[in-house]
Amino acid sequence: MLELLGAVALPVLGTGILAGLGGAVVTSMLRLLQHVAYGYSAGDFLSGVSAAAPWVRVVALSAAGVLGAVGWWALRRWGSPVVPVEDAVQGTRMPLIATTASAGLQILIVGLGASIGREAAPRLLGGLAGDRIGASSRADPRLRRVLVAAGAGAGLAAVYNVPLGGALFAVEVVLGETTLLTVTAALVAALTATLVARIVVPDAVLYTVPAFVPTPSLLVLAVALGAVLGVLGLGFDRLAVAARRRRLAGWRILVGMPVVFLGVGVLAIPFPELLGNGRALAELSFEFTSPITLLLVVAVLKAVATVATVWSGAEGGLLTPSVSIGVALGCAAAVLWSSAWPGASIAGGAVVGGAAFLAATMRAPITAAVLVVEFTAAAGRDLLPILLAVAAATVARALIERRATFRERPALGRRGPAADS
Repeated sequence: MLELLGAVALPVLGTGILAGLGGAVVTSMLRLLQHVAYGYSAGDFLSGVSAAAPWVRVVALSAAGVLGAVGWWALRRWGSPVVPVEDAVQGTRMPLIATTASAGLQILIVGLGASIGREAAPRLLGGLAGDRIGASSRADPRLRRVLVAAGAGAGLAAVYNVPLGGALFAVEVVLGETTLLTVTAALVAALTATLVARIVVPDAVLYTVPAFVPTPSLLVLAVALGAVLGVLGLGFDRLAVAARRRRLAGWRILVGMPVVFLGVGVLAIPFPELLGNGRALAELSFEFTSPITLLLVVAVLKAVATVATVWSGAEGGLLTPSVSIGVALGCAAAVLWSSAWPGASIAGGAVVGGAAFLAATMRAPITAAVLVVEFTAAAGRDLLPILLAVAAATVARALIERRATFRERPALGRRGPAADS
């Protein structure tokens, strides 16, 4: 029994430790790049890029485009194919050099201001840690896939200080399997990584949000807003998936990525909130002082910039861009809603908007709800509107996908495409 426990516990702990170290390195490198590129030494990223001269934003994004294009072109031309975590849990080995190089390129472009999430890099590194430890410990295929998933979730937990959300990500999103082994391994790895990363990542929430009361007005808004953002989140997800499938390759990436990044840099002259993984936009929204039109415009531009970045050939995540877009739309909706039905907190609208949009794009309602709770340190009474919004978004997405599937089916008595082949 002790031997069996050691055969599982030690690899899980080792995966968590390596994922935590990877998260600490990612966080340190991002801070260094941001401070050097935009010339600030204190304060948050939004303050730093807003204070930087407009030409600095353009130059930083242009540099990110050139360096990212050359790096991914060379990696895809001469390196081993990068194996996503989702493929690694199915048994495909993750190449050490190519995986590390891809993660490094993601850190580079996000640190310079690229409009894409930073969470994919620590997930890759955490998954790689699980893959290597599984191989070195001669774990059976089932345990190895659990280690890869737990490592990916632990990497996410480490950089954002979200141990429960990271564990749920591993179980609900990566594995899609809830057993005693998967849940325990994911929790232990995520908690271990979070503690290890504390050497760099502060024990603080990502967003400071005022407390809000779940009034009847807010609860109804949560359902209505959740349904709308479920539709919009589905659209954003489909655009991102299509962009990834049709992303630039070969020599085209050497031209397309610098052009796309230059365009985002030019847009960042009037809208510095576009830069980075989305935290700047969320922080702008949580200030509750910006005009509705500004929030709506920047939210749309953020979605366009992120999809264009994916299409240009860059790798990265959609988690934090999704949260920021949802927060901005939720904040704007709450302002309008409260003018018609007073009592809905603007902070509450922003939080439920972020949760709903993330749930729709991730197709993982439980993980999305828990991540937003950990991002904002939402109180227990805040859970009801968050859960209502997430449920409404999930139902709205499911209904649209079901209707689309039904429309694609051949009518009774008609010959479908398969019959003609």
